[in-house]
Amino acid sequence: MNHPTELKNNQKELYYFRWRLGIAAAIAALLFTLLVGRFFFLQVVQHEYFSTLAENNRISIVPVVPNRGLILDRNGVVLAYNYSAYTLEITPSKVRRLETTINDLAALVDIQPRDRKRFKKLLEESRNFESLPIRARLNDVEVARFAANRYRFPGVEIKARLFRHYPKGELASHAIGHIGRINDADLEQLEEDDEMANYRGTDHIGKLGIEQSYEKQLHGITGFEQVETDAGGHALRVLSHRPSTSGKDLTLTIDSRMQEAAERAFGQFRGALVAIDPKSGEVLAFVSKPGFDPNLFIDGIDPVSWDALNNSPDKPLNNRALRGQYPPGSTFKPFMALAGLELGKRTPSYTISDPGFFTLAGNTHHYRDWKQGGHGMVDMKKAITVSCDTYFYSLANDLGPDNIFNFIGQFGFGKKTGIDIEGETTGLLPSREWKMKRHKQKWYAGDTVSVGIGQGYNLATPLQLAYATAILANNGTPIRPHLVRSVRDAGSSQAQLMPIKPAATLNLKPENLALVKEAMVSVTQPGGTAPRVGANAPYLIAGKSGTAQVIAIKQTEKYVESKVSERNRDHALFIAYAPADDPKIAVAILVENGGHGGSTAGPIARTLLDFYLLGKLPLPLTPPAAEEGEAHD
Repeated sequence: MNHPTELKNNQKELYYFRWRLGIAAAIAALLFTLLVGRFFFLQVVQHEYFSTLAENNRISIVPVVPNRGLILDRNGVVLAYNYSAYTLEITPSKVRRLETTINDLAALVDIQPRDRKRFKKLLEESRNFESLPIRARLNDVEVARFAANRYRFPGVEIKARLFRHYPKGELASHAIGHIGRINDADLEQLEEDDEMANYRGTDHIGKLGIEQSYEKQLHGITGFEQVETDAGGHALRVLSHRPSTSGKDLTLTIDSRMQEAAERAFGQFRGALVAIDPKSGEVLAFVSKPGFDPNLFIDGIDPVSWDALNNSPDKPLNNRALRGQYPPGSTFKPFMALAGLELGKRTPSYTISDPGFFTLAGNTHHYRDWKQGGHGMVDMKKAITVSCDTYFYSLANDLGPDNIFNFIGQFGFGKKTGIDIEGETTGLLPSREWKMKRHKQKWYAGDTVSVGIGQGYNLATPLQLAYATAILANNGTPIRPHLVRSVRDAGSSQAQLMPIKPAATLNLKPENLALVKEAMVSVTQPGGTAPRVGANAPYLIAGKSGTAQVIAIKQTEKYVESKVSERNRDHALFIAYAPADDPKIAVAILVENGGHGGSTAGPIARTLLDFYLLGKLPLPLTPPAAEEGEAHD
């Protein structure tokens, strides 16, 4: 049976078509609305944000590193300055094959094995994204040769940098210090001090001495340039510029000529010397021998040089003047004499008969004097003049450890002087409490006796000895020693003097001071322990020699220098000030393993005093051995 053909329902199909078209139009309208809304959000609501991003892509902030301040001596002689030179640098994170790249660079630029070793050391100490120097101070030919091949070396570039230079080399190296590349410890400190922004673009920072302690003044203020760049990151033009502010110039208290005279006077000896103006606290010379060349450290010292310095038995990196701690020996006796007078344990006329030894009551042990058979009848002036151990054994026993600690401590022993460079040690002025805490032992009378002649647990730095001598020369008024005399803004003719900081004057009786000072003058005259120090001098010198044991010698044995190895021989010490009637300079000298203070350290003092007071240039000096009959210290 045939069914009739079904006719299309056009009305129904038109309805569905319009319905679908409406939905499509609604979706299109919705999408268009969303698109317009997104455009509005991006271009209106977040216009400032994306404008800033675009601007940052177009504009780079380039730090302008300040010129580091100069360091000059008191007469204007330059001790540290800057110069500009080209450096070939590698950013390891941008180099695929580092060793191959260095080898290829070596075909264009002279790269020595020491350069590779230094680069490797810097690589171990630095972050991988930092730019590190592989060669410094390129000449014009090397710069041109690399520039022509620049395209071959991604991650390698030439930079113009300021370099620090110390024209005097080792001279006053422990006082001036040096700069070095910023390491992780430096970064942590900069973050703690909120100084990171001021060190953008800076690779170096002060590491020791004046360079470290006056870093803020020397560094200056970093500037910046806003530079417009293209899509490739190449600079097109400078949009704005804020110049950097150069670091301040420092004028030191040190006289470089006198410093050189002092260092020459040591010859081949190791040791330290500190000279101070007792009225102002200015450090006139600051010697630690041997020294080092600070120029080695600027770009990172190479391993060979580092091993030579670090492993040398002479320890040139040890700042003996600031950190070396030695028994003060007989240089301690003038201060002990003052303690005895001030505390009423001795009078100027009090006399003992010196048999050549001292014995504690109820004890058979002899504390031997340096002179066999003793000095006969000895009063205080003679005790200082001939350095009679027996007299000071007895005095120390009568004073007791508490009086010694409290009185002698006023002269700066056992504490930091407060000098304006970091790293100072305190030395040691022992006490009952210290021994119990350190050794878990009580204090014995024998400890007191040893301390009385500057031995036993007693330790002092050469700086402390010079400071104590300056206080004595200045009639009991302590003035903090300092190395920086003035600070001056770069380009300015006006310098700001560093303030003098006197402390409260010690309450010392003038007659007691006069007696000790008179005795110290007699030390440098015939009959004293250091007669050649004062021989033919047109001015009076007050001094005290000293000898400090390096190894213990039994009381039953005699010390014979020729039978002791060189590095186990006694240290030689000497303190002095001059002119004795109007002191202008106080000095302390230590010669390691030098033997006798009067004959080894004393002539160095005379050389320095003659230069400072008379302008007399020194000759190369090799201190002679003690003559027969001359006192041992």
